[in-house]
Amino acid sequence: MANASICTIGDEILIGQIVDTNSSHISCALEEIGVKVTRMLSFGDDHDEIVKNLTNELTHNDIVITTGGLGPTKDDITKAALAEISGSKGYVTHNGQLKMVHEILHARGLDVLDINKAQALVPDTCEVIVNHLGTAPIMVFRFPRERFGHAVTLYALPGVPFEAIGAIPDIIKDVKEHNALTDIFHKCVMVFGMAESALSKEIESWEDSLPKDMHLAYLPNPLTGVRLRLSIYGGSKEEEERRIDDAFARLKPILGDKIYSYKDDTLENAIGALLRGTGMTLSAAESCTGGKISSLITSVPGASEYYLGSVTSYAIAIKEKVLGVPDATINEYGVVSSEVATAMAEGVRNLTGSTYAVSTTGLAGPGGDEHNPVGTVWIGISGPNGTKSVKKVYKNDRKRNIERFAAAALNELRLFILNDRK
Repeated sequence: MANASICTIGDEILIGQIVDTNSSHISCALEEIGVKVTRMLSFGDDHDEIVKNLTNELTHNDIVITTGGLGPTKDDITKAALAEISGSKGYVTHNGQLKMVHEILHARGLDVLDINKAQALVPDTCEVIVNHLGTAPIMVFRFPRERFGHAVTLYALPGVPFEAIGAIPDIIKDVKEHNALTDIFHKCVMVFGMAESALSKEIESWEDSLPKDMHLAYLPNPLTGVRLRLSIYGGSKEEEERRIDDAFARLKPILGDKIYSYKDDTLENAIGALLRGTGMTLSAAESCTGGKISSLITSVPGASEYYLGSVTSYAIAIKEKVLGVPDATINEYGVVSSEVATAMAEGVRNLTGSTYAVSTTGLAGPGGDEHNPVGTVWIGISGPNGTKSVKKVYKNDRKRNIERFAAAALNELRLFILNDRK
């Protein structure tokens, strides 16, 4: 199995001015083709540090990928460091990248300056993959065995996430062409409604029964739940995928409807799959989630087939006048209550004529009291067979609470629809 190191270069990373998102995207792409990422490093715009660190990574890895330091300004010094490491005797102009520099800047209505043209200058020791999304070229350095004791390739990518991520398909293609890789097979199930620790306890016996060559990963996300991924390195595609399918089949009786998909998926996609082609429709009434549920639902292509619309009713007056929530209900039970959540769901369902409706009312933060602390949400679900409400309490910041509220509401809606089908 080939191993790799990912290095981000730039003072802006070290001082926290920007967040490194490139490494995670690159790592995922490498892992999918069976390349093991052994290290992720960040270091600043210092020539000697770049040379020292990259030399060390080249010594211990088959593949090294860098991002950053390839811009046109004086603080972008990665190219010079790579020239030194590779023993370059000078720079040459790559005509393909120079053409791209002209095209990009002209499209922006900008003049092409000498500093821009210099972007196309590369060490004479590298190959170039033209960057079609920016002016800095993607440089490829192939070091022979005698240089570091083994053959190793370094890929130098721009630091701009749009450009770095856009370069990944070309990098992956090149890695596959120049390395003997072990096939890796992945499949996953999506689970919602259990914390990672509780899920681990629930499936402990199943996990212990997995074959030694089958690897399980827990990948939690507040909006999608926990992705359980099974991986096998090596073997035939058909046989290994069958083995993984068999393992997941044994998981279904344990988790039941907590499993909402057998692929890397989202709750909003799962709901779309339940409603699409049925003639059934959906609406939403949101208070504390502020349109988050509607945004998630409409992110699914073709959602217009089943999604009618929503009411974002932050103000009490909108709950009363638009959704028809009785003021007596609010006065007696409070805005954050089961009674108001169900009234909101029934109100928007009546208003839109939808088959199903989901509602939220709660406290994302700040505020709260002993009865309804910050992180409390009541979720209402209404459909042809009745209305229900569910209370959830989370202890996160405002942004994360809103995400959790919306995801929980979608999951309760999913379970409600499934129950109607039984």
